[in-house]
Amino acid sequence: MMVVPYKEEHSGKKEQVAKMFNNISGRYDFLNHFLSLGIDIRWRKKAIHALDSIQPKLILDVATGTGDFAIQSLTLNPDKVIGIDISDGMLAVGRQKIKDRQLELKVELQNGDSENLPFETNKFDAVIVAFGVRNFENLEKGLAEMFRVVRPGGKVIILEFSKPTYFPFKQLYNFYFKFVLPKIGKVVSQDQAAYTYLPESVQAFPDGNDFLKILSGLGYKNTTCKPLTFGISSLYTGIK
Repeated sequence: MMVVPYKEEHSGKKEQVAKMFNNISGRYDFLNHFLSLGIDIRWRKKAIHALDSIQPKLILDVATGTGDFAIQSLTLNPDKVIGIDISDGMLAVGRQKIKDRQLELKVELQNGDSENLPFETNKFDAVIVAFGVRNFENLEKGLAEMFRVVRPGGKVIILEFSKPTYFPFKQLYNFYFKFVLPKIGKVVSQDQAAYTYLPESVQAFPDGNDFLKILSGLGYKNTTCKPLTFGISSLYTGIK
């Protein structure tokens, strides 16, 4: 069964995810760093380091949100980073961030559907996505689109939440994720569904080897999975 933020509504997952992120966009960055104790920043740095070997000049950041991953990828000194997202609210926050840092010539954010990317085949040296593929309405379609737009020999980097398996961290984490995080998220973001959807979507996501099988089935080569911070998240890589 597909997990959606607003179970009482009859719209598709894509529309609901866009609405959810529009609702929480103003508090998203604060909550992201606060609820993860800032660990998400370190995870993104590790993901970006995975691109050191190819030194990409043109990068696509899928489900860019407020542009944090796109901005962090500038440490690779690319010529251009394009971020794409379906939430106008998140993009507005990201564009202001880019303007404040005078990065307009390096980073461009645009509205678009991750499952129907508006770019030609083999365009990008690298495609990156942080905590976004879990929100795809059609996971395989989105992953296939990322594969299509990256050039042969180019690299795809995917950061996504996963399910810890080690006792007792698994039990502590599940309690925090299911009971503490939704309450804090509701108070700060004023959207109860958003931070109830988060743990539900993580539970439903095919992580680890299951995700690697999907990538391989779509044509990705040299796929790897590296668990981060006791398996709270995982760093996936693949080559075209």
